[in-house]
Amino acid sequence: MKSTFFHKYLLPGFVFQSVIIAGGYGTGRELVEYFLKSGPRGGLLGMVLTTLMWSLILALSFELARQFKSYDYRRFFRQLFGKYWFLFEVVYIVYLFIVLAVIGSAAGILLRDNFNLPYLWGVLTMLVGVGILTFAGSRWIEKVLSFWSFILYAIYIVFFILCFLHFGPVIKSKLAQSIVEPTWAINGFKYALYNLANVAAVLFCLSHIQTRRQAFGAGLLAGIIGIIPGLLFFLAVAGFYPEILPQEIPVVYVLEKLHFPSLLILFQIMLFGTLIETGTGLIHSVNERLQSTLKERGKILPQAVRPLLAGCFLVIAWGFSTFGLIDLIAKGYGALSWAFLFLFIIPLLTIGVSKIFHQKTSN
Repeated sequence: MKSTFFHKYLLPGFVFQSVIIAGGYGTGRELVEYFLKSGPRGGLLGMVLTTLMWSLILALSFELARQFKSYDYRRFFRQLFGKYWFLFEVVYIVYLFIVLAVIGSAAGILLRDNFNLPYLWGVLTMLVGVGILTFAGSRWIEKVLSFWSFILYAIYIVFFILCFLHFGPVIKSKLAQSIVEPTWAINGFKYALYNLANVAAVLFCLSHIQTRRQAFGAGLLAGIIGIIPGLLFFLAVAGFYPEILPQEIPVVYVLEKLHFPSLLILFQIMLFGTLIETGTGLIHSVNERLQSTLKERGKILPQAVRPLLAGCFLVIAWGFSTFGLIDLIAKGYGALSWAFLFLFIIPLLTIGVSKIFHQKTSN
């Protein structure tokens, strides 16, 4: 397939956004936990820090992957750790279970609270969706994730406009207040860290990138593409500070305040789709890692194994979901942020940068 401007510069950003959405800001709980708790202005400062970190680390990661053709996380982290690459995998698998638990819990809550369906139905529906996509393979996953991103952007823009039309004065008033909690920097830093682990789930689509300029450009754009829906949501809900802070799914809380039943339904459908695409992206990264290992041994990963692996991961993650959505996000993500700092960010900025700029490459 011929690689276009979209595939080289925009697709990695849309895949990154698709993978982080459910664990990053789909329910709004993550944005409240890591940004709005620092106050409306403090949250914006934290978002700026997150965007800068995302763009820098993604640009370097994309270039390292391009140079060494590391399109799965096993090959990628072998460039940073050699035979100790598995240290990242251990933490990544724990992270994967926590994110799957978050999205599984969110799926069950969405169908239970908004469509009066049993909690288990939401979990099972997500499992089936993830299974179908992982069976379809990389190219179909690229298409579905990028297509759903456009739907997501459209709905978030409509949500943003309606919130400003209805609550504009209150939102402006909250943003004008000089509420900047000192936690904004550390929270923005931690939020950026745990979401950057999702680079592992973006590597499969980087094969379209051919030059350093394309890798750096795609990485810088990916940070911006990834944060825009979150920024729109943050600005839209800032007017509900501080009463929105304890809400388990803040987006539903705000949508109910808007009194637009049709938008509420559309948002629920879109959000459920994001849960499926995030789960797909994460599990696909593990499938690609297994495929790479088997290929080196002259074997292939049977297509039927892919959805079976997805099912196993989701069933185990279901056990994690008993901890509750708020605790999973506040405690689980927070602890893993520091692990990824030492197992990804610091090695990339030292060993990775050294390899990137001491390796002869095309521009």
